[in-house]
Amino acid sequence: AAAQIGIFVAFWGALISGSLGMNFGIEEAASIGIIGGADGPTTIFLSARLAPEILGITAVIAYSYMAAVAFIQPPLMKMFTTEKERQIVMRPIREVSKLEKLIFPNVALIAIILMVPKSAPLIAMFMIGNLFRESGAVPRLTKSASNEILNIATIFLMITVGTQLTAARVFDWQTMVILILGLVAFSCGTIGGILFAKIMNLFLNEKINPLIGSAGVSAVPMAARISHHIGQEANPNNFLLPHAMGPNVAGVIGSAVIAGVFISLVP
Repeated sequence: AAAQIGIFVAFWGALISGSLGMNFGIEEAASIGIIGGADGPTTIFLSARLAPEILGITAVIAYSYMAAVAFIQPPLMKMFTTEKERQIVMRPIREVSKLEKLIFPNVALIAIILMVPKSAPLIAMFMIGNLFRESGAVPRLTKSASNEILNIATIFLMITVGTQLTAARVFDWQTMVILILGLVAFSCGTIGGILFAKIMNLFLNEKINPLIGSAGVSAVPMAARISHHIGQEANPNNFLLPHAMGPNVAGVIGSAVIAGVFISLVP
């Protein structure tokens, strides 16, 4: 949740920019803000619903920042943590039973859709994918969804986004503002996750490594890998990947929920 703060920073930043002549209304501000979640599909879904005229730009910027995680996050992670904090070793996670893996997507799906009905398309696809994989009952569907269907969807997605992205639109001043807001959002999300982890450590007997807080953005699994890599730089015996995947996946859920909230609130 803390790593989603970047979404709201960019949202309000876009609204302020709109009042200064950038022609951003609440629909465009919501589409720009969701870039801070570093989740390409969610950005495309929200932009298509609220502000299709900037769909191409927001999609490209969201995926660009997802690809640039390895360059953007490490300096911020080192700036806002001490060497001692980065060396914190977390105990190995417990084994999760198959029953728990099957219960989680069902409970999460029902709870989130009841709270934020507009997030249903995003959450349902995410949780159904989990059920496909964890149930083991539909191996052909799991394989197809992970390979053939995914590849076909990616091709059509590229073509669709490309048709929205003209050369004149790329070099527009408004595009530069969206690019900057997206960077600010992504950076604030990274910093927010780290700082909240540090605040939690003030009250926890068993400390957590604040590096995993930066994985709260939705760039799965790259953000978690960066947390693990920076942790191993400070302490070669550190293995943060499974811990970092927790906030990383939670970031996907969080950005989908916020997208549903934006759709619900925008008239």
